[in-house]
Amino acid sequence: MPKTASLLFSLLLFAGLCSAQDVKPWQGFGVEVNMLGGKVLKHEAKFTQPIPALSVVTDINFIQHTYGKKNWHQRRRFPTLGVGISYTNYGIDSVYGRAISVYPNIELRLAKGKSFEWTVRLGEGVAYITRIYGRDEPSDTINKAISSHINGYSSVMTDVRWRISDHLDLQAGLNLTHISNSSLRKPNLGVNLYGAHIGLRYFPVTSRPKQIVRELKPLSNRWLINVRAMLGSVAAIAPLGPRHPVYVLSAYGSRRWHSKNKYFAGIDYSYHGDIYAYLRNNSYAIGDERMSASKSGLFIGNEFMLGRFGITTLAGVYIKYAYLKKDDIYEKVGASYYFVQREKGPIKEAYFGIFLKTHLNVAETGEVGFGVGF
Repeated sequence: MPKTASLLFSLLLFAGLCSAQDVKPWQGFGVEVNMLGGKVLKHEAKFTQPIPALSVVTDINFIQHTYGKKNWHQRRRFPTLGVGISYTNYGIDSVYGRAISVYPNIELRLAKGKSFEWTVRLGEGVAYITRIYGRDEPSDTINKAISSHINGYSSVMTDVRWRISDHLDLQAGLNLTHISNSSLRKPNLGVNLYGAHIGLRYFPVTSRPKQIVRELKPLSNRWLINVRAMLGSVAAIAPLGPRHPVYVLSAYGSRRWHSKNKYFAGIDYSYHGDIYAYLRNNSYAIGDERMSASKSGLFIGNEFMLGRFGITTLAGVYIKYAYLKKDDIYEKVGASYYFVQREKGPIKEAYFGIFLKTHLNVAETGEVGFGVGF
């Protein structure tokens, strides 16, 4: 996701790092260090650059076990929040360069035993890439995956963890990372890296802070009508070409469930300036360029609520295609900050959001905007 997503998601994570008065300072705070080894994934035919024999990542994550200061901590079964820093050596510096990433993350528990647990960790942030596609010296026209130094960074990790003591954990697991610029500049195939890792966690005070448990009244499973307006930017098809705007308008109904999630379904419409420019420059769809540069689809999805923040995943199917047809199905992931949250009133929700639209593993555009719920 773009850099704005990292800033938005950081607010969410740091909101849980403060200590309550009845919890001693630094309880639940720890430092996690992982060593990752893996391979670059050739995820489409256009990915023609050489695949390194081995890629190595050093990952440091500053974590805090939530303990119930916020109601959503308890509703989410006390997740672990973190801010990670990773250094990636892809293995062929002359093509891929190296990457430095900063990414807020949240860890959820899947299973727990007396001394063992199984978790999944999701992170979104920003990465700086040292080497990119370019024609100027030092030129690199082999690297069709990355064409901008600043990129979005996504990380998914799953761990099996053994608690050695209240101060030390040993863990091992699998991981997948993705780096791309959301088609803000092309070429932009992105780099996917998969592999395995081992690591340690150290807690100076304790890994098990005293939890605050309250009697929480369930929230109503209410229905809302929602409208969302977004603005995106996408580069022209030609390498290092100009950028064009993308306008997106969505209308959908949503229903809250389990006091912490919302499922939804609706319709969206998008107009693509890059497709319009392509049609005009090549004299295609003459007289019908604007209509041929738009498309619409039906979508369903779910939003995971974390206090005033939401993490959205959705899938859609096109009911109207643009002139340049892509896959039949599209996906979006995103983060939202709700500056209005009410149980009553004409406007019950209002938020700022940022989303990434993809077709499987190929990014189409990033979107930034706002929405309201009635």
